[in-house]
Amino acid sequence: MGMFGSRRALSGAAGTAVLAVAFAAGTATTEGYRDDRDRGDRGRVDRARNVILLVGDGLSIAARDAVRLATVGQDGQLAMDSLRYAGWTQTDSADPEEAVTDSAAGATAFATGVRTYNGAVGVDADGNAVPTLLEHAKELRKSTGLVTTSQVTDATPAAFGSHVPDRGEQSEIARQYLEVTRPDVILGGGEDWWFPEGDEGAYPDDPDDVRPEVSRSPFGNLVEQAEAQGYDYVSTEAELLDSDADRLLGLFANEEMFEQAPEGEGDEYDPVVSLRTMTEKALDVLSQNRRGFFLMVEEEAIDEMAHNNNAARTIQAGQSLDETVALVTEFADHHRGTLVIVVGDHETGGLAIENVDPADESGDLGSTEENVLRSLEDGPFPVAGSDLEFFVDWTTTGHTGAATPLTAEGPAAELLARSQDSTDVFRVALAAMRGRW
Repeated sequence: MGMFGSRRALSGAAGTAVLAVAFAAGTATTEGYRDDRDRGDRGRVDRARNVILLVGDGLSIAARDAVRLATVGQDGQLAMDSLRYAGWTQTDSADPEEAVTDSAAGATAFATGVRTYNGAVGVDADGNAVPTLLEHAKELRKSTGLVTTSQVTDATPAAFGSHVPDRGEQSEIARQYLEVTRPDVILGGGEDWWFPEGDEGAYPDDPDDVRPEVSRSPFGNLVEQAEAQGYDYVSTEAELLDSDADRLLGLFANEEMFEQAPEGEGDEYDPVVSLRTMTEKALDVLSQNRRGFFLMVEEEAIDEMAHNNNAARTIQAGQSLDETVALVTEFADHHRGTLVIVVGDHETGGLAIENVDPADESGDLGSTEENVLRSLEDGPFPVAGSDLEFFVDWTTTGHTGAATPLTAEGPAAELLARSQDSTDVFRVALAAMRGRW
């Protein structure tokens, strides 16, 4: 079977009843996807049949350029930079105490078009549930999916599929996926939040980890509940690839699908299933619905590695995202009416690209404080295809308020080619799905 080939028709009802927001239930159409290469290019059509939103968590313009230099060099072009339209998003949240957003508020802006306080997921600044792009897609009888290298219940995917006042309520987020928003495909890490205490699941508990990895669901075995609702549960790449189900739950790690740490201190980026492979499977499943789909894909490790001022792993995670963007753009080339958006939710680390200059070292070389030493220059890294090298310098281990780059192609993408608020991503994606812009 070729990439994006039809496996089986979608079936089942996709109903949604959301806390303070209600949507009418609809039934997914059971016609397999069509290859649209004979219907012209990705020019304007009446509406977006498919919307694929790819979020590089913590992806700044400097991080994107570091990935470009290390991967394809000064004269090369990343897949994410090949999309036709480019703009940038201002990332301010509506937090009353902090000027810089976190991932929860940033993702909620993308998902709902509403600015909210840091830590909020799918709710406004008053704590009221706000309908998300995923729920609007369900209302339009589209299939839906969430893919991430983080926990599937972490802030970014959670903002599209749940409504909680505190991003830390990850088991409640999982419960809402099953009982309220019901995405057709859920792939990533975080099995600890789905299994009850004492039930290790597929990945053994590790209570001695710096961030203890132990099963902790207060709602019983949510994986069993998912299977009872018709999800095919998979925990390895082989199981994922072998599945022919139209509803998938894949959990491939206790928590994140990588180990975030400073360089040489236990850092690792080697997911059990790559972001590209998870995304390819999601596209294969979701594209069965002739009414189309909404899919959110997140690369979380860019942010987590930048929090640890680990430039090598930040670049590696960015390369993984770009490989996934290349896959998605190939899919869009074969499926007219697909809107593709690539964007960062905020900047992390205050990353800067610098020349190799020993006299220009920033920070306090004589400090004994871990955070100070960690924020020294990182590198050198080779510029692909040349004899040049560059350093990465850091200013913080936290987020910054810098705007983030956005590239897009497909129906309504031209509306994103400007300076805008992050909430405009929601408005344009929804308008494209509805065919009203």
